[in-house]
Amino acid sequence: MTTARAIGEVLLNVEGISLSFGGVRALSDVSFNIRKGEIRAIIGPNGAGKSSMLNCINGFYHPQEGQITYKGRVRHRMHPYEAAQQSIARTFQNIALFKGMSALDNIMTGRLLKMRRGFFWQALHWGPAAAEEAEHRAHVERIIDFLRIQAVRKMPVGRLPYGLQKRVELGRALAAEPDLLLLDEPMAGMNVEEKEDMCRFILDVNEQFGITIALIEHDMGVVMDLSDRVVVLEYGRKIADGTPDEVRADQRVIDAYLGVQRED
Repeated sequence: MTTARAIGEVLLNVEGISLSFGGVRALSDVSFNIRKGEIRAIIGPNGAGKSSMLNCINGFYHPQEGQITYKGRVRHRMHPYEAAQQSIARTFQNIALFKGMSALDNIMTGRLLKMRRGFFWQALHWGPAAAEEAEHRAHVERIIDFLRIQAVRKMPVGRLPYGLQKRVELGRALAAEPDLLLLDEPMAGMNVEEKEDMCRFILDVNEQFGITIALIEHDMGVVMDLSDRVVVLEYGRKIADGTPDEVRADQRVIDAYLGVQRED
């Protein structure tokens, strides 16, 4: 049984963001917001600027114009480690895991910012440091149970099927206990069964843990089923923003996905 989503106040506000690389304009005057507790989809054709927008939110890119407000505070050139410290976690379009490490150890890396004991205690691995590690490991084991990857917890992730690697990457992001989770094409390359599993996990993350999610995904069926609101980008510009039904009926969105040429 699922619970109703409680959509709250604005958690993150994007205002007039423009981003260029040399003469290439990746984003142009893009504005939208993400409300606490929702699943917010960012969609658009290839090259629309979707990943660039997540990179701006996560601090990988610093836009030349506009501002991002998170939890009521305007951010000024935030870096990725600062975003992580402020409870923003991220998965990537291309899996970014330590292939030689086990699934459990990969997920444990998501707890690094939660560890309070200094290097001396960690090196001794005794007393308070050992107790702290046991606490973090117990948290990770709960995530492993949630994602149903108990059977592969000790296996090197490089030996796991693609779909399970994606699940481990989600687990690492969850280990950071984010308030805002950025998912960059979490179902890319998956078969139908793997997509169904990932959809269920995303919904459960949102509903059971109360984590706000920003999602990039090309499968429109998935987007329409999962999302509370959808923002659509095309060539770096916002062309639509609204509920899934509103976006699906927008002629500009239909034209963008069908490749229809329009005169401005």
